Amino acid sequence: MSRTFGAIIIGDEILSGKRQDKHFARIAELLGQRGLRLSWVEYLGDDRDRLAATFKRTMAAGDVVFSCGGIGNTPDDHTRQAVAAALGVGLELHPEGFAELQVRFAGEEIDERRQLLVTFPAGVRIVPNPFNRIPGFMANDHYFVPGFPQMAHPMIEWALDTFYKNEFLPVADTVEQAFLLTGPTAYESALLDLMEHIVVAYPTLRLFSLPSLVGKERKHLELGVEGAPALVDKAMEEIRLEVEKRGIRWSWRP
Repeated sequence: MSRTFGAIIIGDEILSGKRQDKHFARIAELLGQRGLRLSWVEYLGDDRDRLAATFKRTMAAGDVVFSCGGIGNTPDDHTRQAVAAALGVGLELHPEGFAELQVRFAGEEIDERRQLLVTFPAGVRIVPNPFNRIPGFMANDHYFVPGFPQMAHPMIEWALDTFYKNEFLPVADTVEQAFLLTGPTAYESALLDLMEHIVVAYPTLRLFSLPSLVGKERKHLELGVEGAPALVDKAMEEIRLEVEKRGIRWSWRP
C-alpha cells in the first residue's frame, strides 16, 4: 500500500465523554471494504491553534486524512480557520459551495450566517454532501466533513471512490491468522526475538501481538500476521515451529 490513511475526529463533546465517537469504526470499515487500512486516528478538541498545528503536520507528512467535525458556522467550529492557517491562506466564499446552498435553500434568503457554511480556505475544492447539499472541502489529500455521521460517512466514501481507486486491493488477497499462546513464557517480551525475525523476514506482512489479562494474571497472548495468504501461511508455520520448540502451548484463534 503506497498511501497512509488517517483520521482526525474533532469535538470537545467527544473528549468530555458527552458523546461517543461513531467515526473511527466506520472509517476503518470503509477502508477495509476496499482492501485498505486505517493507520492512525487523532482525537482533538475545539482548539484552533492545536488544530492548525495538527493539519500543518499531517499535510506535510503526505497522508490521506479524513477530518470529521468543526466545519459548521457556530463559534465553536474552528476547522476551516485552522486549515486556512495551516495552508497560509485566507477564507473566502466558495462559488461552487454557494451554488450548492442556492439549491439547498431554494427560495430562501442566503444571509451571512448561511454563507459562513461555505466560506472555506482559499483554493480548496468542495466535497459534495448527498444528505443536505451543504458541502465539506478538501485540500492536500485532506477531506473535511461534518461531525454528523449520516453526512460524513457518505462523503468519505465518495472521496475514496473518486480519488483512490488505484490504491484499492482485492479484499480476498489479504488474510489474517493468529495463534493463542499460553504458558509461563507466552508473553511479549519473551518472544521479541521471534517477532523481530518475522518482521524482517516478511516485510510485507503486518505482525500483531495482543496480550489478554484476567485480573492481574495473563490469560493468553494472541500472536499473528496479516497479508498475502501464501506468506501468511509460511510465517505462521515458522511461528508455530518456534513456539513449540520453546514449550509454549498454542491453539488457533477462532
